[in-house]
Amino acid sequence: MFKPQIDTQEPRPTCLEVDLGQLAANYHAILAHLGGVPAMPILKANAYGHGLVPVAKLMEHLGAPILGLAFLEEAIALRRAGITSPILVLGGILGNQIPRFLEHDLILSASSVDKLQAIDACATAVGVRARVHLKIDTGMERIGVHWYSAEALLEASLRCASVDVLGIFSHLSTSDEADTSLTRLQLERFCEVLRFYEARSLPCPVRHLANSGAVLQHPDTWFDLVRPGILTYGVLPSDQVPVTVPVQPALTWKSRVVYFKVVQAGQPVSYGATWAPADWTRVVTVPVGYGDGYPRALSNRAEVLIGGQRLPVRGRVCMDQIMADLGRGEAYNGDEVVLLGRQGDQRVTVEALAAWVGTIPYEILTGINTRVPRIYLNDPFA
Repeated sequence: MFKPQIDTQEPRPTCLEVDLGQLAANYHAILAHLGGVPAMPILKANAYGHGLVPVAKLMEHLGAPILGLAFLEEAIALRRAGITSPILVLGGILGNQIPRFLEHDLILSASSVDKLQAIDACATAVGVRARVHLKIDTGMERIGVHWYSAEALLEASLRCASVDVLGIFSHLSTSDEADTSLTRLQLERFCEVLRFYEARSLPCPVRHLANSGAVLQHPDTWFDLVRPGILTYGVLPSDQVPVTVPVQPALTWKSRVVYFKVVQAGQPVSYGATWAPADWTRVVTVPVGYGDGYPRALSNRAEVLIGGQRLPVRGRVCMDQIMADLGRGEAYNGDEVVLLGRQGDQRVTVEALAAWVGTIPYEILTGINTRVPRIYLNDPFA
């Protein structure tokens, strides 16, 4: 019989439990699979909802050689939290941001000749050396110089007075799909760019191309470094990839019952009167909603776990509350409700939430609002 445990120390009935021990196990499993190729964990979007600073501290503790982020602001937050590891900001930059990169000892992505020259000029002006990775677009059409015109960027990098080119990279757009044709084409284009260094007998910077999908099924893309994102958090990037790395989710989203009532037949529940029971039923209210990142599109679709049983969400998801249908079952104020994760023998997966919404697991994880407290389990620093 499943017995919920009530922790009176929770700052709010709705919280995320993040198992840092599982995150560590996932990272070690990825490294074992890579067989010696180092991995740069990607911590953007609040570490995929798991909490930027605690996850960064863990990865630094585990010896990650470099951390990957999307934006300057994320990187500065880590520096202010005491993270000293090398940090690569993978996203595009504006010229007026360059001094802040240099001030905080951050690695920039140089995605065009103009941006590279601006970085060089700024570094020269303040008397420091800038560290960059060159970004090549091999088919994503997002940021980066096109592979067919990349030589100008590489040539310009050789003329910079105050820039150290540490790496060169591209991003795969379909590495998590069963059709591997575009991934193979992007790999060929990337290798074509890299021949620039061989043709001039120059040492090649650190090469990186592989994201989570490529870690799982494209070992020929691993090069000198890989960039596992969602895989680090125990979630597969799609259902089309083979499960070649034994990872498990590290996050559980919980709340508690705060109200119980009997709803009579025909009485609609929640906004818009989108659902009403055919017969009387027992309904509980749970203090979580789309204001927390529990999508409104889960209305009348999702299931939650109470007392080890799967129960449907009824009526529209509100900003701060949802209602679950007990039928003839029982629940009490304070009973644990699992929105995402395991309870007893039952489990609600992020893939299931994404399917109910019609989106991808990435959006579910990164959409969990920061007003939801994170509670860290198996913390090596505790």
